Amino acid sequence: MAPWWARSLRGRVTLIATAVAALVLIPVAIAGIMVARTLVNASVFNDTRNTAERIASEMRGGVLPLGAAIPVPDPSVDLIQVVSADGRLLGASDGARALPLLDDVRPTGAGQVINTTTCLPTKCVHVSAVRVSVFPDSPIVYAGRSSPDVLQTHTMEIVVFIEVAMLIALAGWATWLVTGRALRPVGAMRAELDAVHAGDLSRRVTQPPGDDEVALLARSVNGTLARLERSAEQQRQFASDASHELRTPIAGLRAQLESAQLYPDDTDMEALVESALRDTDRLETIITDLLLLARIGSRVDIVKERFDLACLVRQELATRTDKIPVQVDLAEGACVEGVRTQLARVLTNLLDNAQRYAEQTVLVTVHAEPDRTANGCDHHALVVLTVENDGIEIPLHDRERIFERFTRLDTARSRDTGGAGLGLAIARDVAVAHGGTLCVEDRPGGARFVLRLPSA
Repeated sequence: MAPWWARSLRGRVTLIATAVAALVLIPVAIAGIMVARTLVNASVFNDTRNTAERIASEMRGGVLPLGAAIPVPDPSVDLIQVVSADGRLLGASDGARALPLLDDVRPTGAGQVINTTTCLPTKCVHVSAVRVSVFPDSPIVYAGRSSPDVLQTHTMEIVVFIEVAMLIALAGWATWLVTGRALRPVGAMRAELDAVHAGDLSRRVTQPPGDDEVALLARSVNGTLARLERSAEQQRQFASDASHELRTPIAGLRAQLESAQLYPDDTDMEALVESALRDTDRLETIITDLLLLARIGSRVDIVKERFDLACLVRQELATRTDKIPVQVDLAEGACVEGVRTQLARVLTNLLDNAQRYAEQTVLVTVHAEPDRTANGCDHHALVVLTVENDGIEIPLHDRERIFERFTRLDTARSRDTGGAGLGLAIARDVAVAHGGTLCVEDRPGGARFVLRLPSA
């Protein structure tokens, strides 16, 4: 079994963040220690060198005679010795008088300074050596001070690495907390998704505020659940519609065939075949419409394209032979984006409906109008397709009911004039799937169907 940090995204992120913090902070700490040691070392040698050069300068000027106690110009550099060329102690400060020679290094030229570190029996010292003159027998001035504790011990390293360890631990702890808070909505979504089942796809996950990746994930999940719910609803509706609407014509067709089988001599075969074909055509129409309803809104094998809705109207009218001539008022450049075959089916269904009830006039118009729901912005325009006729007015209480499946008004009950009862339902579903609307609007002395689609 994989370790806990490998199974948990939170654990992996925390481990990676901790490792990155360690890779950054440890080298920085080492470099900081080295720089600090170098700066302290340089500061100490700067003090000892200044003191050694000052004593040598005073000796060259005769200000500081040998044999007497050498005064200390810098209290921090309290160890001063003047040593002859043969190694004899010629003078010393009070602090260095009882000590052995601070060092035996000898500068080779005037003005040359040698900085070195040496350890005496009691302590380690930083020493600078300077020649008093250019002569071979010139005495050497040694000025030194006890090495600082920070350079003699590892206290600084211990303190720095303790601080680095605390910072690394703090980085890991903060990452653990921040990651846990960031992933908390994901855990909630997982629990909500676990509660979703095939029998109830209406549940949605909680969408966190903002526009970060988790919020976008929640929106995508809810969009997927909505599509799944719509697809499941379509499947259930298809099964319900098929079982409800297909049973009657199949039963009638079966009854006719059984009657012909039982009474062949009394059966008019020509009438039987004509009736059977009529029922078969009706069944085929219903099945085709039901399958189309089940596919509307699906993204499988659907390619949307941009086209002029007015051109589509002209193309469809050119292929039709209607009993009542269709008048048109088409605005050019009214482009939409969608599935051409499905929108052509909407137009066909609306025209069939208009031809069925029209007395003398069928009018199709296409124009653009601003979207009032988008604060009147021109770039949110709508393309409007209107199909109207001068037939029977649709009562206000029936204007939504006619878009339900297998719904016919009282005046359209007969099969000869009423169709299968799916045309307007198909048209409404296609409009919704394209982000538009289809509704009935007022028209004195007739009916007006209005399709509104987003402009491309």
